[in-house]
Amino acid sequence: MPEMIRHTVLFKFKPGFPPADKQAWVAGLNNMAGKIPGMLSLSHGADVLGTERSFDYAIVADFETVEDIAVYNTHPLHEPLKAYSFPNSQQILSVDFHLGDTPAATTKTTQS
Repeated sequence: MPEMIRHTVLFKFKPGFPPADKQAWVAGLNNMAGKIPGMLSLSHGADVLGTERSFDYAIVADFETVEDIAVYNTHPLHEPLKAYSFPNSQQILSVDFHLGDTPAATTKTTQS
């Protein structure tokens, strides 16, 4: 059985993202849930910490296959959202990875 893929996207918005456009973008994200073939789950939200390294918004979606991400990227419910996010973002980062590829690792963090 192929492993699921987690699609993560981080947005750093430009100052002046019009609030009405941002609301339309978020409404469009909400509208995609359960309507795109191969998309198993979708969650998204604004950053709550506001630290120096924080981005403004994150999307996390799980897909059955890598091919399903390609379907999502050009889906009619996703395509119009790019008109809001691309021109209003300073930076957009994404990472797509297999779920379950590596065993859970225990990491130690040190404070400096």
